Amino acid sequence: MKFRENLKELLIFQDMQVKELAVLSGVKKRTIDNYLRESGAEPSAENAVKIAGALGVTVEYLVTGKHPGLPETGGLGLAELRTVIKQVEKLNGAQRKALITLLRLI
Repeated sequence: MKFRENLKELLIFQDMQVKELAVLSGVKKRTIDNYLRESGAEPSAENAVKIAGALGVTVEYLVTGKHPGLPETGGLGLAELRTVIKQVEKLNGAQRKALITLLRLI
């Protein structure tokens, strides 16, 4: 996955708007919008570091989609993973415990 796709997924996963990321990172909104466009430019190393820091991920994750030290998500994207998490949060205590038991059997 490329920087653009990873950035889009992170914005969705964190429920963050581009303007919020611009404020947190110190990178202009217009510049971030450019990174998100299909034909947009790749960021400078400096901007990649600022954006990664604001999102709480590594630059490596933004560029490769892989986070050192974390297991692979089995092909799930962050948006899909967020959906799974939201569904699990809706379960009551007994349902969560049953789900965890089932997952350990896999």
